[in-house]
Amino acid sequence: MYDYLVVGSGFFGSVFAQQARENGKSVMMIERRPHIGGNCYSYEYEDTGISIHKYGSHIFHCSDDETWNYVNRFTRFNRHQHRVLTTHKGKVFSMPINLGTINSFFGTNLRPDEVAAFLDTQRTFTGKPANLEEQAISLIGQPLYEAFIRGYTRKQWGCDPRDLPASIITRLPVRQSYHDAYFNDRYQGIPIDGYTPIFERMLQGVDIELNVDFFADREIWEKKARKVVYTGPIDRYFDYCHGHLNWRSVRFELEKIDSSDYQGVSVMNYADEDTPYTRIHEPKHFHLERSWNKNTTVIVKEFSFIDPDQPYYPVNFASDRAMYEKYAALQTERPDVIFGGRLARYKYYDMHQVIAGALAVARKELSGTQ
Repeated sequence: MYDYLVVGSGFFGSVFAQQARENGKSVMMIERRPHIGGNCYSYEYEDTGISIHKYGSHIFHCSDDETWNYVNRFTRFNRHQHRVLTTHKGKVFSMPINLGTINSFFGTNLRPDEVAAFLDTQRTFTGKPANLEEQAISLIGQPLYEAFIRGYTRKQWGCDPRDLPASIITRLPVRQSYHDAYFNDRYQGIPIDGYTPIFERMLQGVDIELNVDFFADREIWEKKARKVVYTGPIDRYFDYCHGHLNWRSVRFELEKIDSSDYQGVSVMNYADEDTPYTRIHEPKHFHLERSWNKNTTVIVKEFSFIDPDQPYYPVNFASDRAMYEKYAALQTERPDVIFGGRLARYKYYDMHQVIAGALAVARKELSGTQ
C-alpha cells in the first residue's frame, strides 16, 4: 500500500508528490490524460523548434521568493515579460489598458497625472458595483468597457457580464503610465525547455499511470493508498450530490503557417464579439532565445465555451458560490482525502498560487500537524 495516491498530474498534485517523495513517502499518481503536467503540458511542434502550450499560453510570474526558488530547482527560465495586444474594429491597442491605450483610443495626448480626471468624465456608474459590468464601468468608463471588455467577456464566459462577479475584472490592471507589461511581479519568464520537463523532474521516483479514470474504478484506487490527494473537479468527486458547478472551457485550433512572423506578439486578443475566437497565440514569441525555421510559424486560435465535462476555469455565478460552500463542507468529512488545486477548490488560481498552496499543504501534512 502506498502512503499517497495522487489523482491528477498538474502542479498541485506534482508538487505534493515531489515533496512526499523527498520526505521518504511512497507515492502513486494516476492521470486521465495520456500525459503528465495537467493544463501546463507543453511539447515541441514537429521540426519547427517551437514549444506549444497545448492548453493555452502559460506565463510563469510571482513575487514570492520561496515559490520562485522552489520551481527553479526543476527548470531555468528565460526573461520573457508578457505583453498582450488587442484588436478592436480593425485597429490594434495595447492591453492591459494603459496610457497608450487611452490616448490611442480617444485620440488624446494625456499625461499620467491627467488620466484619473479624464476617466472620471467617462464613468457613468458610481455606486457599489454588483457585477463585472458595473465594476468595469466604475473603473474605466463606458466607452473603454464597450470597446475592450464587454464583447470579449461575453465570448470568454458565454454569458452577459452583468451575470459575472465584480471580482473577475480586478485581474485586469489599469495603468496611468505607458507601462504595458501584463504582470508586475518581480519574477517572470517561460521555462527555457518548456513546462513538461519540470514535471518529469518533479515526479522522479513516483509511480505513474496515464489514461486512467479514477472514477471508473474508484474503490480499487482508494484502497491502494492510506490517503488520496485529489485535484479534479470537486462536484465530480461528490457525485454531483449538490448539483453541477459551472465551468468555462476552451478549445484550440492550431495552424502551421509559411511565415516568419504572423502577428508580432505572443498573444493577440480580439475584443469584438463578431470575431468567433477570443485570441490568437503565436508561441514562438515566448522563446526569443531559441533559433527556429525562419520561414515557419505556428498560431493557435482559442475559442471559449461552457462544458461541465471539460472544466478549465470556474465561472463562479452566485449560485455556484453557494453550491461550492456545500461541497466544501463535505470535504471536512473526508480527513483521508486532501483536496487541492483550481478544480478541487473551485477557484481561479495562477500557477504560482497553486505551487505555493501545494507546498503549504505538503509542509503541514508531512510534518504531522493536522
